[in-house]
Amino acid sequence: MPIDTFLFRLAGPMQSWGTQSRFLVRDTGSEPSKSAIVGLFCAALGKPRDERPADRPQLSELAALRLAVRADHEGEVRLDYHTSGGSRSSGDDYGVIRADGSPGGTVVSRRYYLADAEFLVGIEGEAALLQTIADALSAPKWQISLGRKAFPPSIPMLLPGTSPWDAGWRHGMCVIDAIKSYPWLGALTSRTRETKPLRLRIVADDSEGSETRRDFPQGFSPRRFSIRHVKTSWTDSLEGNK
Repeated sequence: MPIDTFLFRLAGPMQSWGTQSRFLVRDTGSEPSKSAIVGLFCAALGKPRDERPADRPQLSELAALRLAVRADHEGEVRLDYHTSGGSRSSGDDYGVIRADGSPGGTVVSRRYYLADAEFLVGIEGEAALLQTIADALSAPKWQISLGRKAFPPSIPMLLPGTSPWDAGWRHGMCVIDAIKSYPWLGALTSRTRETKPLRLRIVADDSEGSETRRDFPQGFSPRRFSIRHVKTSWTDSLEGNK
């Protein structure tokens, strides 16, 4: 069966791609996780956490797509300091209720995010499924966010239809070859040649990869994840990324 690759971009002033966040500390990875990308597709498709309605792609189909992410601008890790349930009057019965139902109080959390990052995301699979995803990203049914609902994309996810962008399509090409040869996204924004990295980092699904991520979604209701093997590589040259 012929393979195709579809590429799109994720860019915004704030992004967060945590995979280990619990309670008062919310982390962020250096690039979008697979569970986040699949969740983004589900939002665009209007697909609930369960498998209904049946006329939309199943979670297993979306998760099975081979994923590669290229960091065209790494961004910087920043920290937001949050408080919830605070009150200026000590006598007010106000706060965040505890898990056991007892009266709560002020909750302080630290939430990490990436500032000014830009990623090229590629998925490899059967053309019809990729087209369904591309159509959904062009007119998402639910809000699209970059890891948190407060972090929307700042520019369109879909790439221009003119050459050399070709709307993100690379027919008959695997995702690794496609993402390595695709033009640098900074050429579409206000970034200058002086800010262009000498090398671009790529993290891709690889069954023989030595790195692991616990971000392969097996279910969102309840949330269940398994291990994914990945490999990190770099573009060998800037050829094709002009």
